[in-house]
Amino acid sequence: MPISTDRFEQLGADGEEDGPTPGTNAAAILAFLRDNPDKAYTQSEIADATDVKAGSVGPTLVRLRERGRVDHRGHYWRVSDHERSADAAADQSAAALASREGDDETPEMAAWRDHAVDPREHRDE
Repeated sequence: MPISTDRFEQLGADGEEDGPTPGTNAAAILAFLRDNPDKAYTQSEIADATDVKAGSVGPTLVRLRERGRVDHRGHYWRVSDHERSADAAADQSAAALASREGDDETPEMAAWRDHAVDPREHRDE
């Protein structure tokens, strides 16, 4: 069933995850590869490191590749440059927010969202 453009824009903004569901094979594999961005691994190495069944690793990696989250060359897989860039941007945003908060305050995501600028709203400028 189709959804409205307004609903589409809200996806991920209302607390829903914009990635693999936590606790799934995809989440475990992606977390492992994100934690090791400077290396590429074979399917069997990923299976050993994540405790995901060997027969599930391949199909899961293919789905992650189709979504642009991992790269594949030969027998090796790694987290994609796009995914690494998104992680770096999130880290930079968190650091910027933390530097603007007082030393005794912990930045709250809800408060940050109240003041965040959505670049999609400024496309025509």
